[in-house]
Amino acid sequence: MAGTVAREAGGGTGAVEPGPFDLTHAPAIGVAEPLAPGLRVVTAPNGGPMTFTGTRSYVLGTGEVAVIDPGPDDPRHLAALAAAVAGERVAAVLVTHAHRDHSAGAAAFAARVGAPVLAHGDPAGARSPAMAALAATPGIGGGEGIDPGFRPDERIGEGRVIAGPGWTLTALATPGHTADHLSFAWAEGDALFSGDHLMGWATTLISPPDGDLGAFRASVARVIARGDAVLYPGHGAPVGDPAGLARRVLAHRDRREAQIRAALTAGPSTVPALVAALYADVDPRLHPAAARNVLAHLIDLTERGVVAPDGPVGPLSVWALA
Repeated sequence: MAGTVAREAGGGTGAVEPGPFDLTHAPAIGVAEPLAPGLRVVTAPNGGPMTFTGTRSYVLGTGEVAVIDPGPDDPRHLAALAAAVAGERVAAVLVTHAHRDHSAGAAAFAARVGAPVLAHGDPAGARSPAMAALAATPGIGGGEGIDPGFRPDERIGEGRVIAGPGWTLTALATPGHTADHLSFAWAEGDALFSGDHLMGWATTLISPPDGDLGAFRASVARVIARGDAVLYPGHGAPVGDPAGLARRVLAHRDRREAQIRAALTAGPSTVPALVAALYADVDPRLHPAAARNVLAHLIDLTERGVVAPDGPVGPLSVWALA
């Protein structure tokens, strides 16, 4: 971000601290905005603390197009998106992940334009064995924003290619924000449609068991290795230095981990106590999201043998250095 604060938990939001994130984004809402040759975006009217300026629905191609993340089930947005593709054939409606602000409008929009919906489509089934076991823990919480009724017409995964005249997209598995998260690499644009995996305005919410910090770190490292020229996120402006953003996000997670470990050197603590100490200057409305991120760090540290809870893992566990 070019602004003076960075928010943690995008597709969500959370901690505020100095950083290079861009909070200046001010898109037109409900109209098709050209971004690059063959690429337009329509921003949904669902801006807020967890969605920034609103969900970004991308239209790739001319004449025969793909629509990426049709967004919320909002008649105003779906009408604006339909107007953006009027007279064109929609070959596919792609969804990065099953969160309501990305997926809830998919079925209605796809029916309107006569196109299939393609997505991983199985948030619970995509969990790692450790997160699947965690999901059975009473009181674990999580599930913020999940669209339980979302069912794509076709489930797709790593390596699936979707192509049209002048454009080629390849699905990349980028779990972390959610287990089912896909990004889409645009070959001709040297770009990546990153959904909520990486965004220029904030770091993404990681809320176990759907969110997995270990998987997130690996997915971010994958973006660094790819070397795309541009990132088109699910919220906020395009990012012109994807690898640089990815490195900053990993550094942010490293700093947060160091803060948690330092706090635990003073003695055992709980998630609420850690949030109160580490996020004292953050809007209290964002503390619930911050608590989920802290829990994600503690679970990751537990899996690595650095910390241990006083019993089964949960949001009210007492944690201590191992």
